[in-house]
Amino acid sequence: MRRITIITTGGTIEKTYDENSGELVNLSSQVRRMLAELRLENTEISVIELMSKDSLEMTDTDRQRILEAARLAGAENRSTGSDGVVILHGTDTLTQTGELLRGGLNPIEIPVILTGAIRPFEMKRSDALQNLTEAIFATGTLQPGVWVVAHGRALAFPGPKKDRAAQTFVVS
Repeated sequence: MRRITIITTGGTIEKTYDENSGELVNLSSQVRRMLAELRLENTEISVIELMSKDSLEMTDTDRQRILEAARLAGAENRSTGSDGVVILHGTDTLTQTGELLRGGLNPIEIPVILTGAIRPFEMKRSDALQNLTEAIFATGTLQPGVWVVAHGRALAFPGPKKDRAAQTFVVS
């Protein structure tokens, strides 16, 4: 049985349409709706709903909370936690959090995967479910370390950057 912890922080991947304001907002985690669409054999998923923020609104304190949640999930000690950690995060500042995790986790004993989406899960042509599926799969195939997984690629930290024109992540 594989054990995976998903830490939700908000971002576009979890945004929903607010009928009152007419805007896409982070109101609550959407990960359970996404997981309900997947068939995950021999996989136990634990969800930590840490926060529900657009990554442009994240503070250093928020990033420290993500680091601590990754530690609690077993990123530094495989025997006490998960076989992998997936962090749902807004794409605008995902790489800042990835660099913090890479520098702050020591040792890193499992894959710690950050992923997000360019379009929210509830929108047509969303990349959210694809990226979540790839991130879950990556926890069983990648070496211990901090990674961004999206759009068919896995990029190890340090180095990934968001390419706004291509709407994906690249290595700089």
